[in-house]
Amino acid sequence: MTIEARNIGFRYGSKQVLTEVSFTLAAGRFHALLGPNGAGKSTLFGLMTRLLALQTGDLFLDGQSLRKQPADAMRHIGVVFQQNALDLDLTVRQNLLYHAALHGLSRKEARLRSDRELERFALAERANDPVRLLNGGHRRRVEIARALLHHPTLLLLDEPTVGLDVASRAALNSHVRKLCAEDGLTVLWATHLIEEVQPEDRVLILHEGVLLANGEGQALCDHEGQPDLATTFHALTGAGSS
Repeated sequence: MTIEARNIGFRYGSKQVLTEVSFTLAAGRFHALLGPNGAGKSTLFGLMTRLLALQTGDLFLDGQSLRKQPADAMRHIGVVFQQNALDLDLTVRQNLLYHAALHGLSRKEARLRSDRELERFALAERANDPVRLLNGGHRRRVEIARALLHHPTLLLLDEPTVGLDVASRAALNSHVRKLCAEDGLTVLWATHLIEEVQPEDRVLILHEGVLLANGEGQALCDHEGQPDLATTFHALTGAGSS
């Protein structure tokens, strides 16, 4: 599936937050949306998931317009927001089943898919535990499992490692990359942390609402004459690497 953003712009009142942002996401690849806090990453995700209404531009998923065919386009998208969106008083399985019902899955199918994802994310033994008993890394895994229940082809993750320790961040990042390799899932991972991005990743650098660079990480480094992504990011944005 091809995903294409065309000239997406957005403003809050008189403040321009995104300016003519255009990019294409390659099917089955891990893409890093890299930008400092306040760059416009969360606003872009809000537009891509219809939490915010498109003002200018459009997003196309296999040619389906998010503006003109929102229901068809949204069926292909799974999302994990920066803020935890789980019900802490429900069990892990109940959170998944509730989300599956919102997508119109039958109880039988919802149960089958939930059990499959819990097994794949090594959470089967925690299925009947209230979410509030899980640590941050496990909660994030539950959120990703939930986002995959309706079999999306595009997974959006907005700063998914916020609040996690270094080991948990690395484990979550590795697991999502495995989903790309094994399932052909297209991923857009928004972060301000350089260490979550690899040189072979497709990297989109967003700063003050403008897409400054879009290409393979190492190629961007070579183009800017910089030794690594951290210095390339700083050269382009004047911002630090974390």
